[in-house]
Amino acid sequence: MEELKELYQEVILDHNHSPKNYGKLNNASHYAEGDNPLCGDHINIYLVVEGDKIQDIRFEGKGCAISKASASLMTTEVKGKTIKETKNLFDKFHKLITENNDGLPDIDMPGKTVVFAGVREFPMRVKCAALAWHTLNEALTRSNHIVTTE
Repeated sequence: MEELKELYQEVILDHNHSPKNYGKLNNASHYAEGDNPLCGDHINIYLVVEGDKIQDIRFEGKGCAISKASASLMTTEVKGKTIKETKNLFDKFHKLITENNDGLPDIDMPGKTVVFAGVREFPMRVKCAALAWHTLNEALTRSNHIVTTE
């Protein structure tokens, strides 16, 4: 478990300082805005969806290190995936950060997203980690509502 905590810190810091897929996507076919007023996180998700596949994804906004790192990792994991695969990944991520179990997480997550299992120990930080994912879900529905954690 100690190794997972160290990896968590390393991944959060890396993606916070050098976020992947950061910036506005001018030719976006899908868009959503997310807000976490308690922490001050604000994020915009831009997607290019062709058919049933996410061809491109970018984000921009401001927020804490956990929020930014979660958005960065999320964009790297869902680019090229189908909408169904993305929604399944959202469900797994939500379980990863909210379901409490002893020891290492038993949810099969791609890449380094598994490090976010550590946020479930800090309920206020769960919202930070989940904001980008909920905003992505909203963008996929094209309902044009602002996602909020409150």
